[in-house]
Amino acid sequence: MFYYISGTVAHVEPYLAVIDCGGVGYACRTTSYTLSALKKGDKGKLFTYLNVREDAMELYGFATQEELNLFQQLISVSGVGPKAALSILSSSTPANLALSIITGDEKALTCAQGVGKKIAQRVILELKDKLAKGQTVSAAGESYGGTGITVIPENKLSEASAALAVLGYSQSEINVALKDVNLDGLTLEQIIKAALKKMMKG
Repeated sequence: MFYYISGTVAHVEPYLAVIDCGGVGYACRTTSYTLSALKKGDKGKLFTYLNVREDAMELYGFATQEELNLFQQLISVSGVGPKAALSILSSSTPANLALSIITGDEKALTCAQGVGKKIAQRVILELKDKLAKGQTVSAAGESYGGTGITVIPENKLSEASAALAVLGYSQSEINVALKDVNLDGLTLEQIIKAALKKMMKG
């Protein structure tokens, strides 16, 4: 229904940003990562997800499409609702969170408020599985097959590709971004950050 909203940042508080669009204030539930990019009185743009329940309609907003994509991946996991997904996303940057999922780092997920070991294990299990099948979740919530990763990666190049795929990048974009990165001299986290920088510039 809403792809993004753009306007003046009217109000911010933990897990909430209000964007004034033509005199209407849209309350968007969000993450501390997105809030750090917003300043009251300045222009702001959030990519949105509308959660419709029987008793409520809630709008969620994110500073980047990558974070929105990761949010949609998280809520596709059984037992993970929007509130838990926001908590997980607020505990790290999207790139680091993707890296934690790929490498099976439970501790990084259980740092999030209200997220226990069982949920962390489920997130890793279900999202790694989607990744192994080369699937991502589209903006409409439908999964589709890709030509990307077909096995759980064992080397830095494959793990970096998998982490970037979680963030919604296509295999061709990932290949270009990783082309000139020094794979041997950098850690996995540094490789992913370098690739993200190149894609942001592009």
